[in-house]
Amino acid sequence: MKNLVNVSIAAVLIFLTGIVILVSFTNNYISGEADNSKEYISTLNNIAVTAEENRHDLSALDEKNFGVDFVIIDLTDNVLYSNLRPDRAQLAHGGMSVETAMQNRYLYKNLTENGKIWGSVIIPDNGLTTLKDFRNKFLIGAVICVLFMFLGMVIFAAYVSKNVITPFKNLKSFAARVAQGQLDEPLQMDRNNMFGAFSESFDIMREELAESKKRELELQKKERELVASLSHDLKTPVTGIKVTSELLQMRLSVKENAVSGSKTEIANGSADISGKGSGSGQIEFSRADIDIMSQDAKGIYQKAEQIDALVSDLFTSTLDDLGEFKVSCSDEESAVLNSIVKSYDDRELAMIGMIPEVIINIDKKRMSQVIGNIISNSYKYADTKIDISYRLSEGYLEMQIRDYGPGVPTDELDLITNKFYRGKKWQDTEKEGNGLGLYISKTLMNKMNGDLLTESDGEGLAVTLIIPLS
Repeated sequence: MKNLVNVSIAAVLIFLTGIVILVSFTNNYISGEADNSKEYISTLNNIAVTAEENRHDLSALDEKNFGVDFVIIDLTDNVLYSNLRPDRAQLAHGGMSVETAMQNRYLYKNLTENGKIWGSVIIPDNGLTTLKDFRNKFLIGAVICVLFMFLGMVIFAAYVSKNVITPFKNLKSFAARVAQGQLDEPLQMDRNNMFGAFSESFDIMREELAESKKRELELQKKERELVASLSHDLKTPVTGIKVTSELLQMRLSVKENAVSGSKTEIANGSADISGKGSGSGQIEFSRADIDIMSQDAKGIYQKAEQIDALVSDLFTSTLDDLGEFKVSCSDEESAVLNSIVKSYDDRELAMIGMIPEVIINIDKKRMSQVIGNIISNSYKYADTKIDISYRLSEGYLEMQIRDYGPGVPTDELDLITNKFYRGKKWQDTEKEGNGLGLYISKTLMNKMNGDLLTESDGEGLAVTLIIPLS
C-alpha cells in the first residue's frame, strides 16, 4: 500500500511539472506583451532619429542592429531603405505607404528635417509574428505537458500491472489449482506488491490443506486396513459356526434315521437317540424335538452363510479401496460357468440354456463370487425362476442371468452398480442388504477384462456378464 501511495505521488508530481512548464511558457508571453509594445515604440524612435541624422546616407542604418524589420519611404511612397527579411521582402514591393500602415495597424513615424516631413519609417508588424511565436511556444509547452502526463501514466500503469494485476492473476490461478486439489505447487510470493501478506497467508493455507488431506488419506487407509483385518478375522469364527452347524445337522440326521429304524415304541411319542432305551441313562428326544433341532441347525447354517457373504463382500470392497485386490485369470472351459450356477442355486430356480463350448479367460474363484452375488440378489428381491442364456459376440461370451421380479426403474439402472447403493423401494423394507453385491461383481468383471451390464423392461432384471474368451 505504501508503494502505491509513492507511485501515485510521483505521477501527480510529473503531471504538475508539465502544467507548470506550460504556464511558464504562456506567462512569459503574456508578461512580455507590454514590454514588447514599449520596446517597439522606443526602437521606432531610435530608427527615426538615426534616419533623420543620416538622411543623405541611409546605409548608415546597416551599422546598427535595431532588432526589428522596418522600411523607410519618401513622400511619394518610394522605398528609400528596407531591412526586411527575404521572406517578407514582398511587403516593400507590394506598395508600402502610410495609408497601408494605418490600415494594417503597423507602427510608423514621420521623418522631418527643419520642420518639414521628408518621409516615414514603418515597422510592418501587426502582431502576427508575436502570435506565431506564442502559438509555437504554446504547442511546444502542450507537447511537453502531454509527454510528462503520458510518462506518468506509463509509470503508474507499469506499477499497477506488476504489483496489482499480475499478483491478482496469480492468486486467481492459485485458487483454481487449490479447488482442483493441486496442493503441491506453492504460490509465488513477492512481499513488495499489494498482495504480499495475502499471498503468504494463502500459501500457509495451502500447506495446511495439504497436511490435512494427507492426514485424512492416512486415516482412511488405516480405517480400510482395520476393516480388512476385522473382516479377515471374522471369517474364522464364521467358518467354525458353519462347520459346527453342518456337523450338528448331519448327526441329527443320523439319529433321526436311527430312531425311524429302531424297535423303540413310537406310540408313546418318545425315542431313545442312543437306541438303548430309557433304562440306559441316555437323554431321550421325541421326533418333534429332533425336527426342531434339525431346523435350528439349518437356520444357524443359513445365518452363518449370510454373515460369511457379507464379510466377504466387505473384505473384497476394502481390498479394492486399498488397491490390493488381486485377480488371477486362467483359461477355463465354458462349462465351468454352469457348475458355478448349480453350486449357488440351492432352490433350483435356475433354468440353464445351452452354452457354447469355448475356452474363457477368468479367475474361477472371482467368477464364482460374481455369479453367487447375482443369484443371491435374485433370491432376495425376485424369488422367481431364473433364466440363464449364453451367446458369443466378438471375442466375448455373453452370459445373461434374468429373473422375473419387480425389476429396477430405468433411472436407477446406472446406479445399482454403485458402491453402497440400494434401490429406493428396498431402502425402508426388511430386505437385508448393503449395496455391495453388484458393485463388487462389476468391479471383478472389469478386473477380468470383462464387464457387467444391467437392463430392466418392467418385468424382472437382466444382468449380462461380458466374459472374455481365451
